[in-house]
Amino acid sequence: MIPVDTFDLKILAALQGDGRLTNQQLADVAGLSASQCSRRRMRLEEEKVISGYHADLSAEALGFGVIAFIQVTLATHSPDNARQFRTLVQRVDEIQEAYSLTGDADYVLKAVLRDLKGLSGLVNDVLMPHPSVAHVRSSIVLDRLKETTKLPLKAVG
Repeated sequence: MIPVDTFDLKILAALQGDGRLTNQQLADVAGLSASQCSRRRMRLEEEKVISGYHADLSAEALGFGVIAFIQVTLATHSPDNARQFRTLVQRVDEIQEAYSLTGDADYVLKAVLRDLKGLSGLVNDVLMPHPSVAHVRSSIVLDRLKETTKLPLKAVG
């Protein structure tokens, strides 16, 4: 963790809301000059506090109507089996997030798909036949209550 001060937090909070802000716009928010904001932004990028910039696309507008959380249990708990599964996860574009867990399941995956047929294909044709996988259990999202990538910056520093 690198040290950040209140000016850095103001810059980061503003960029979380809109990553396209200019240094002058950031300066207005942070109460600094544009050149100071530029230097701070570059430092935050170099230190990987700002890990990148991207456009948020609407899954619904692009025809992705199903979000599913998929719990996966591995067939065996060996380093090779875990590596095979990680390789599988990395190559499947529909899987947006993947986490290794404690508890009953070994992994939980978040997948976005066009429809239930897409979910069926992912589960039955990709995950289940893979030699590293023993058990798959999926849950379909009915309603999204909250979605954010913003960090609670008030708690930092």
